[in-house]
Amino acid sequence: MYRVSRAGTTQRYEAEAATLSPGSTVDKDHSGYSGAGFVNTPNQTGSYVEWKVDRDQAGPATLVFDHANGTTANRAVDITVNGSTVAKNVAIPSTGAWTLWRTIHTAANLRAGTNTIRVMATTANGAPNLDYLDVAVDPPAMLAATDWSVRMVDSTMARYKPTTIGGWSYPVGLYLYGQYRVYQRTHDPKYLSYIKSWVDRFVDKSGNIDNSFNSLDSMLAGRLLVVLHHETGDHRYEVAATKIRKRLNSYPRTADQGFWHATSRQHQLWGDGVFMVDPFLAEYGHEFGDSAYTDKETVNQLLVYASHLQQSNGLLRHAYDESRTQSWADPKTGQSPEVWCRAEGWFGMATIDVLDVVPANQPRRAELIQVLRKLVAAYAQYQDPATGRWFQVVDKGSRSDNWTETSCSSMYTFVISRAVERGYVDASYRSAADRGYQGVLSKLSLGSDGRTNLTGISIGTNVGDYKYYVGRERATNDFHGLGAFLIMNEQLRKTSAADIDPAR
Repeated sequence: MYRVSRAGTTQRYEAEAATLSPGSTVDKDHSGYSGAGFVNTPNQTGSYVEWKVDRDQAGPATLVFDHANGTTANRAVDITVNGSTVAKNVAIPSTGAWTLWRTIHTAANLRAGTNTIRVMATTANGAPNLDYLDVAVDPPAMLAATDWSVRMVDSTMARYKPTTIGGWSYPVGLYLYGQYRVYQRTHDPKYLSYIKSWVDRFVDKSGNIDNSFNSLDSMLAGRLLVVLHHETGDHRYEVAATKIRKRLNSYPRTADQGFWHATSRQHQLWGDGVFMVDPFLAEYGHEFGDSAYTDKETVNQLLVYASHLQQSNGLLRHAYDESRTQSWADPKTGQSPEVWCRAEGWFGMATIDVLDVVPANQPRRAELIQVLRKLVAAYAQYQDPATGRWFQVVDKGSRSDNWTETSCSSMYTFVISRAVERGYVDASYRSAADRGYQGVLSKLSLGSDGRTNLTGISIGTNVGDYKYYVGRERATNDFHGLGAFLIMNEQLRKTSAADIDPAR
């Protein structure tokens, strides 16, 4: 075992000195390896190589695994750090020969003291031959300096064409809005062209769009209609966007005027819903001269939702049922039982986006800032001190089956950073955003194909109980996470270089 301490250094750990699964051997029959040999694990699921790494301080690191795969079949592995999966089912293709060695990279947060790092086969093909582990300890500023937004967008565009990325939906719309934020900085025309090609699948030459818009979820991608009108001036995008705006004239509401989550979710307000409609609506109003209505509506919607969902500690319950008929609804409050992390993030991002659009003298704007301040304080209170991220059920991080979720951690990091930047909250909260940023960056990795991956993302989630939330699938490259990551990263790129203390 070696001790890794100084930021910006790399320490090598030979595989032959690691802990090996039964049946593994240290071999020397294929040239090109480092040290005294390499490890050949048995061809079976669960075979592994496990290293122990000591660190003086907790912080982010890049893990580099040297390997060879002389077969023609993939050798898939999980990479875990201290029992938590940081890269799941990584498919390692043939390197061409057993004497041809290649590396894969993944990012992780290491804790102070001893860390256990394991590469474990997930199929009967076993793991590839493993030569060594390099642990590169990078200062946070170095991690932030990498243009992860460009890497993520380029990787996603390589995985999907505009015709295959998915239909009109809020997760794809969220991701593509994040891609637009990257376009705004880089001005790379292929990023905007990709978005336009996707939208044009659904909007014809006259601006018709075949959607009834009977849920708030269906409205989020309308934000791209406003974007494309702003960028191109093409009137058909205004026609399509106006269909959503007019739908709200007759869209069902609670008695106090909150938009139902969907016509099929009668009398229900979900924290998710405000992001699905309010940023679109606010931006629509200012693009098309309807701001007198949209400024008032968006602020009022957020305050209605907060009145039913926000608790005294600043956190919001996931949902509210005005009728108290849902099985999850408390008979007195109408609230759902838990604080689900992404609903908190949707609400926070919607609040920030609306505050960025509505004027400073907008009635009730000050009330909305107070809601945001309580929420940011709650984010900081419930941040996981070990990882910098936030838990799937936010206020129950002490439970052993709870887990930190990447999309909400991106959302909270963005909201805190922007709230500090705009002066809505005290500058002391900047440190929470910095820790959150480092925590999310540690969920990035590079696959053997050179593309960027983001892990630990909860798939789409309805209202449920604690067991339901913690049992949700943890996906890699789910669009909920990719979109939130891009929005966060574009914000933190502006602030992290000055704000992150490399010595921390």
